[in-house]
Amino acid sequence: MMDFGLSDEQEALQRAAREFLARECPPALVREAAKTADGIPRALYAKMAELGWMGLAVPEKEGGLGLGTLELALVCEELGRAATPGPYVWTQLVIAALLRGGSAAQRRRWLPGLIAGEQFATVGYVPDGAPLRARWVRGGWRLTGTVPLVPGMPGVDVMLVAASTGRAKTSLFLVETTAAGVGVRPQESIDLTRRVADVELRDVAVGTDALVGGADRGGMLLTRLLDLAAILIAADSLGGAARTLEMAVEYAKVRQQFGRPIGSFQALKHMAAEMVSEVEPARALVWYAAWAFDHRPREAPRAAAIAKARLGDVYSGTANRSVQMHGGIGFTWEHDLHLWFKRARWNEVAFGDPTWHRERLATIDGY
Repeated sequence: MMDFGLSDEQEALQRAAREFLARECPPALVREAAKTADGIPRALYAKMAELGWMGLAVPEKEGGLGLGTLELALVCEELGRAATPGPYVWTQLVIAALLRGGSAAQRRRWLPGLIAGEQFATVGYVPDGAPLRARWVRGGWRLTGTVPLVPGMPGVDVMLVAASTGRAKTSLFLVETTAAGVGVRPQESIDLTRRVADVELRDVAVGTDALVGGADRGGMLLTRLLDLAAILIAADSLGGAARTLEMAVEYAKVRQQFGRPIGSFQALKHMAAEMVSEVEPARALVWYAAWAFDHRPREAPRAAAIAKARLGDVYSGTANRSVQMHGGIGFTWEHDLHLWFKRARWNEVAFGDPTWHRERLATIDGY
């Protein structure tokens, strides 16, 4: 029988992350970041980089900590607990792409800045299709098309985009956000902790050195990245669900009606018990999916789809019940709970909603 509990080192990492974010990323900072143009609290990210979080899953020889996806998921769990704003997850996806399919030149160009927290990255894609067209010209490629709702935009320095190169092939390209022909139209989002924008590429020229993973491996690499995205969003959702549960319980202990704490009412006890019964079992789904991503790649797509589908439901359901337990104040701007409530809705649909992942699960070989 395998033991899927955390090691002492992993527990210490998660505990340190929780303490750091409780101190450095209070709700007041989240609100302040929401007022800025790009939504990135750069001073916070500089401190995160000093802790090694930006290069947590990067090999030591490349300048990182050399840890695995499970450790990365544990940090994302704590980022979700704190509703940390900014492009952490999207940057980690591009780092993963560079490590798995990037050339030595691409890694030298981008990894140092990304690991140092001085540059940020994102992934632009549309489920079940490559919306961009890549046309070969002498000396490179020309990219045309629109990618809707790209996370982290504006604010990031480079995008990894999927484009069709003909013959039903998908290739991945690195595109600098300041390149000629890149148009960014910021869009309103329910989640104040993230930025999104529609990105239009108008005959954007990129060199042959922009191709990640080669001309034939783009589709496989993209699938692998989407599994990782599902895991990291699920981890963020797990942390957020746990925090909204804690907020509900804390409020129920101090809020009184009819001379009694509302937590003593049977209906609210049942509601809290339902929240616990959903959050705690979901933890194993996330941790196993993160572990399988590194150690059992054949099982990773199934585990990632299950984790993302389940945590999408759990986070939204837990946040909704927490608002109900708080009453009307829980959804007001003055109360911090709405930050997690709205983030839960964003996480639910990001990189595929629960229905999409369950349908995908049914098509995975061997299921």
